[in-house]
Amino acid sequence: MSRPALRLCLPLLLALPPAAFADTAPAAIAAPDVATVAEATRRAFDVPGIAVAVIKDGEVVLAEGFGAREAGKPAPVTADTRFAIASLTKAYTSAALSILADEGKLSLDDRVVDHLPWFQMSDPYVTREMRLRDLLTHRSGLALGAGDLLFWPTTTHDTREIVRRLRHVPLETSFRADYAYDNVLYAVAQLVIEDVSGLSYGEFLRQRIFQPLGMGDTVVNADHLPTGADVATGHAKFDFTDLRPVPPMTWSNNQAAGGIYSSVNDLAKWMRVQLDGGVIGQDADGSERRLFSAGRHRAMWEVVTPIRVPAQPAVPALAPALPQFAGYGEGWSITEYRGQKLVSHTGGWPGMVSRLTLAPGLDLGVVVLTNQEVGAAFNTVTMEVLDHYLQAPDTDWVAAYAEAVAKSRGAADDKWEGHQRARERRSQPSLPLSRYAATYRDPWYGDVVIALEDKRLVMRFAHTAQLVGELEHWQHDTFIVRWKDRALNADAFATFDLTPDATVRELRMEAVSSLTDFSFDFHHLRLAPVR
Repeated sequence: MSRPALRLCLPLLLALPPAAFADTAPAAIAAPDVATVAEATRRAFDVPGIAVAVIKDGEVVLAEGFGAREAGKPAPVTADTRFAIASLTKAYTSAALSILADEGKLSLDDRVVDHLPWFQMSDPYVTREMRLRDLLTHRSGLALGAGDLLFWPTTTHDTREIVRRLRHVPLETSFRADYAYDNVLYAVAQLVIEDVSGLSYGEFLRQRIFQPLGMGDTVVNADHLPTGADVATGHAKFDFTDLRPVPPMTWSNNQAAGGIYSSVNDLAKWMRVQLDGGVIGQDADGSERRLFSAGRHRAMWEVVTPIRVPAQPAVPALAPALPQFAGYGEGWSITEYRGQKLVSHTGGWPGMVSRLTLAPGLDLGVVVLTNQEVGAAFNTVTMEVLDHYLQAPDTDWVAAYAEAVAKSRGAADDKWEGHQRARERRSQPSLPLSRYAATYRDPWYGDVVIALEDKRLVMRFAHTAQLVGELEHWQHDTFIVRWKDRALNADAFATFDLTPDATVRELRMEAVSSLTDFSFDFHHLRLAPVR
């Protein structure tokens, strides 16, 4: 899920117009020098470990690890090291629905209420017309990341409770009008898969996808990893500055959005079946054995939801990657690079981000897994591999993405300085601190409790153990929540709206930093005191 994406977000793929060399790539081209770019990437972006696999013309030409599973420790990353692949999971959810569709147990055109009669969105028309395909394609009308706090960080809500609470999450745009990445509707897809198949989501994937493909190291949810397994440790920049390991996270209430752990060796098998259109071998009579049908494969890779392409790249150095089009299919991002169609996805998890990219016209796939929260690393390695097989002009992708990272951080610093300039430092809260203490309730999330402890206000999200923090006065009736878990990088403004009689009418929140992951959707909360 997803941290941009959830982190759970689309890759920064930018491109030039098609060039003459983009039509074909020599079949006998040598394997790329991934080691050099991986090591340069690790140094530039402070990434302890990276794993990469490249598949070309049906063969794995490279599967290798670089660096350490945990910073400062000797255990190396290998091609068998398992990482949280986060939103790369979404393509497996799409495949699971396709398998069930091939068996006639559902259609992607079915209404959700045909399978979950109790399902509701906040708008009755959307409830009635939402199709299974809409669960996969980010066009429901929900805002970016809306509802993610129902499961992120780990909450006590089970999957059905998350889906029940969707009826209270407001829509921001018209149904099917605009692209806005979401995770929460994949929880609905998870329930459909489980109800139709009679298996848990994890067991369905194990029996119907992992076992047929020989993906023996791949599991759904960290709590299914064997003791002592070769697993990467995630790392984050605490307070955006200090690189440290983060505790492992597991959740089962929205596995379909991002719950898989896998290795590049296993993901190479997944890339092969995707590039082969779903074919996984032949039976004794010579007939094809398939994971899913050719028709379903085509549908998964077709653009359903168009995505606006920016007029300019984030920085000029990324101009060679600005795409001519972008869209989202059924669990896949669809775009192009130098005239080649790309089918891809990225994933973000606490301390780990990843990217899997397929170039079907080149019969090429590359997957990059990292144990640090910086998407520039997976983009750099991916672009180097694509350029190698396209025989494209040299681009210093490390420098280009380093410039983009610096610009993003600079913008966040400028925003913070703006907050500082606007602050009235001598202002005081309108009320004694004890009068802000209460239980506040949001229609979709539930309760958030503010208590006065040792003369300081402390906020606790009732269903999220990690969201505990002290309220530091900022100005007037606005405070900053400083979360005790400094790996979250999600401190938030908390502003109390008062009635004319000096009681709290409502509490609103928003992230302090523009670098905070969109899945911390505090701004969607409407917290009213429970009287």
